[in-house]
Amino acid sequence: MNIILFDDEGRTDLLPLAYTRPCAEFRVGILTISEKWNAYFNTTVSFLTEDYLSEKFPVVYNSNNLYINGRLLPDSTIIDQIKNIDESIVAKANGTILAFKSSKNFTSFDDLKLEASLNKLKVIEAQTINFCHDIFTHNGTEIRKDLTLLTKGRSSADYSSSNTIIGEDIFIEEGVTMEAAVLNTTDGPIYIGKGATIMEGALIKGPFALCEGSTIKMGAKIYGDTTVGPQCKVGGEVSNSVFFARSNKGHDGYIGNSVIGEWCNLGADTNGSNLKNNYAQVKLWNYSKSRFINTGLQFCGLIMGDHSKCGINTMFNTGTVIGVSANIFGASFPRNFIPSFTWGGATGFATYAMSKALETARLVMQRRTQELTEIDKNILYSISEESAKHRFWENKPLNT
Repeated sequence: MNIILFDDEGRTDLLPLAYTRPCAEFRVGILTISEKWNAYFNTTVSFLTEDYLSEKFPVVYNSNNLYINGRLLPDSTIIDQIKNIDESIVAKANGTILAFKSSKNFTSFDDLKLEASLNKLKVIEAQTINFCHDIFTHNGTEIRKDLTLLTKGRSSADYSSSNTIIGEDIFIEEGVTMEAAVLNTTDGPIYIGKGATIMEGALIKGPFALCEGSTIKMGAKIYGDTTVGPQCKVGGEVSNSVFFARSNKGHDGYIGNSVIGEWCNLGADTNGSNLKNNYAQVKLWNYSKSRFINTGLQFCGLIMGDHSKCGINTMFNTGTVIGVSANIFGASFPRNFIPSFTWGGATGFATYAMSKALETARLVMQRRTQELTEIDKNILYSISEESAKHRFWENKPLNT
């Protein structure tokens, strides 16, 4: 069966994280959503997504296509229900198309949606990612599910006796370096990926996932429901947050109830509030409505798109949303919605010149032996053009 993970109208509610990837490439738990489907079906999925992303994330068709919503979080129950639908059935939940079998090769979600409207409806219960804050909200549950999926029939590697392990629900892959750390699995499991490093004095509570090649710095304090994606470096204090991949928070400072994209860097002593002083529910900027909407959450911190950076001692208000390739610095709190390709801080903003943004991205990726390809550049150009409507100041590059 050929699995195609499609983006639907809900993608807009998942910006800025969906600017640079299909929704199925979000990391929730240990794995990305696409990796979960790969594991459940023992296959390789492809993506039906925005035109400007399609060269990097291509779609593959055959005569036996299973179209699945890229925002759907799989589990064994969902898998059984989807496998049993036929071409005359479309699976939905709360009006959202979840799965649809077809021999036709749809090139857009609109075409798929039109075809699906002609079919019989099967309503199933399912969990989807609808807003960016759903990523950290569901992260603890997904860590537990992914751990079961990844470790079935396998044994954990050993660890040094210099470490203190409280409880037994821990799985360590090969090649891990870990000395004099304290890991507590009382409230949930801990997964340490291949080649990861946990430095001396780190304090970690589960549920927690440290993915392949990542590092937890000395003396870090990591609370539960947190995932550090591949090739990240994280220090300081972190709670209920998800780092997608290849991002750094290498120094002291706090973030909680947050999602950090790829190729991001948080300067030393960066702090993000995740609780309002009046304990009110937090509002986040919503791209589809072009305004702040209520999350229904009391705890909600920072959402940061790919390639964004902040300088030392940066302070973020509760519920701050930062777009792609923003560079934030300076004293005091910047505004709590910062559009893509922004340069500045509390004292004002300018448009981040594309030439400078691309050069920074090239240097950052080069440090991890990755290349900024022409495909990557074209994606960033498309995002800059699409996000220009959010940059309310004079659209003039900063010539410094």
